[in-house]
Amino acid sequence: MAGTQVSTVNLTQAPRDEVVGGYRHEAFLYSGQAEFVSGTISFVRRALSAGDPVLVVVSGEKIGLLRQELGAEAGNVSFADMACVGDNPARIIAVWQAFVVAHAGARQLWGIGEPVHPKRSPTELAECQLHEALLNVAFDAATPFWLLCPYDLEALAADVIDEAQRTHPFIARVDRRQTSGGFRLIDLADPFDRPVPARPADAATMSFQIGRLRRVRAFVAAQATHAGLDPESTAAMVLAVTEIATNSLRYGGGHGELCAWVRDGSLVCEVSDRGHITSPLVGRVQPVLDGQGGAGLWVANQLCDLVQIFSSPRGTTVRVYQDI
Repeated sequence: MAGTQVSTVNLTQAPRDEVVGGYRHEAFLYSGQAEFVSGTISFVRRALSAGDPVLVVVSGEKIGLLRQELGAEAGNVSFADMACVGDNPARIIAVWQAFVVAHAGARQLWGIGEPVHPKRSPTELAECQLHEALLNVAFDAATPFWLLCPYDLEALAADVIDEAQRTHPFIARVDRRQTSGGFRLIDLADPFDRPVPARPADAATMSFQIGRLRRVRAFVAAQATHAGLDPESTAAMVLAVTEIATNSLRYGGGHGELCAWVRDGSLVCEVSDRGHITSPLVGRVQPVLDGQGGAGLWVANQLCDLVQIFSSPRGTTVRVYQDI
């Protein structure tokens, strides 16, 4: 590759604690472009040499680098741009699950996914980190899937790297693989129990109850128009918030509170109720449409730029973001 010195990163060597045929979620801590390319290329070539399926979900720029290094071999690799797949991090798990389902019966599956990058806003970063924690419960331990998540030591803050070591059971570096001493499995009883950031004092607010969803739709439409959303984004926001408010009426005590404000170039709508969400993958995997509910958060994630869930026995708050 022109202009790039590629060092040797031995990610083709199987770690001693690897169980072929099982699920492995691993952070690859690299420094700069050359180590990224070398480490991920060796991982991909191990998959190709075994004839196994491999999916790489990274930035468009990095896809170009990998294609260039792989040459003709790139035709045997599936690529997806993280900007399209994971702009909203809550959509990523469904992509990995679809990959696994599409290759059911394969001896081994290989994936590379890099959702965390320096351009993420603090809010997006928080959702990426939640996504990484939820990946540990998204697949059965027997699923033959090795997922490598690159983290750039040169570009990311130290606390981000520390969090990566808490959300990945395994860590790969340029010269070794090891279990992560800092790994902590997410609390399955309360996966969304985290502090709710304060909302602006001047946020527009309304309460709603059964039979008042028309007011919810009108409120969101008015806030979207005032914020300057285009008609398509407005319609998406109205539908997403209506779905979440419907969940509040069904499962959150029959009433709720809706707030809206503009922050950092996005319209934010917040729905709060007395419900308690305990399903860790809610909104991230496509629900079975059996009339039992569960589709509202999935719809919101498909329509909007970001969705945040804060939930505990004290109640639930869902924030939906749409870029202006």
